[in-house]
Amino acid sequence: MMSEDDCPIDVQYAISSAGLPPADRIRQWAELALGERRESTELAVRIVDEAEITALNFRYRGKDGPTNVLSFPYAPLPGVTTELLGDVVVCAPVVMAEAIAQDKSLESHWAHMVIHGVLHLLGYDHRAAADADAMEHLETSLLHRLGFRNPYHSAQRADYP
Repeated sequence: MMSEDDCPIDVQYAISSAGLPPADRIRQWAELALGERRESTELAVRIVDEAEITALNFRYRGKDGPTNVLSFPYAPLPGVTTELLGDVVVCAPVVMAEAIAQDKSLESHWAHMVIHGVLHLLGYDHRAAADADAMEHLETSLLHRLGFRNPYHSAQRADYP
């Protein structure tokens, strides 16, 4: 893993709260999702409150209310090459509330949201069922490498790894 000074993953905290993962963990999760592109890609992960994510959700998606994670891919002008992939914005209060409501560890849910957001920057989507299956499979595989359970299965399921 790169040193913080050399790291092309900028972690920004726009909120101060107990339970926020440290920047090095966020970078680890993002790097895992980037795979082979981790050495040649720049991105930002911004941790925000409900007001900021609600404003972004409405402005860019036309949806009212907060959400857990948003991804903003960077689209350079034609002919311009850049290592910048985009931004991932994670809403701390929503992630924390979801972890409790879904009976997941806070760390595993944070890892999932960061990985999910980075995969969106890489072009993964979940609008169509086949795309959702592929994205969920990759998320589950990456989370398993971190020692976390499948986030899409309830704790009561027998096939819950």
